[in-house]
Amino acid sequence: MVQRVQAGDKKAFDLLVLKYQNRVIHLVNRYLRDQSEAQDVAQDAFIKAYRAIGSFRGESAFYTWIYRIAINTAKNHIVSRSRRPSEEDIDPDVAEQFEGVDSLRDIDTPDAILLSEEMAVIIQNALDDLPSELRTAISLREFDGLSYEEIAEAMSCPVGTVRSRIFRAREFIEKRLESVEVRP
Repeated sequence: MVQRVQAGDKKAFDLLVLKYQNRVIHLVNRYLRDQSEAQDVAQDAFIKAYRAIGSFRGESAFYTWIYRIAINTAKNHIVSRSRRPSEEDIDPDVAEQFEGVDSLRDIDTPDAILLSEEMAVIIQNALDDLPSELRTAISLREFDGLSYEEIAEAMSCPVGTVRSRIFRAREFIEKRLESVEVRP
């Protein structure tokens, strides 16, 4: 498929986008935490990939290549976003009216659901607190199902380093989960 794109077949690239767009959006969303921003950044990543498709040598899987482009595009977006002045989009008076609305959804939920939600929050917070190399490695392994070799290629590091990063990330998350009180 990539060879067809390199030969000038634009429809072949459309097929690649269709095949990988959801995975790329999901990946980028883990960095940005905003679905519409993630879609924009994923689109930018595909545009960059299209422009650079001639430099794709096929030494790795296309997904590994687009993954690396998407990660870099997301990181660049975060950096550029932090340079912009912050803007308040919500009127504080309006926001006050809606405080506590989310807690209404939790009325009469079973303990198992509460425990699951608590664990999800702890895991997400732990992921957010990880250094980016550890977060990327564990995310590629656990969320995207990449092999250690594919992760090493995507992160441009040895497989041993990937194993170490994943081990350290898991250890960090497990320590955070020790605080969860399991209810009978």
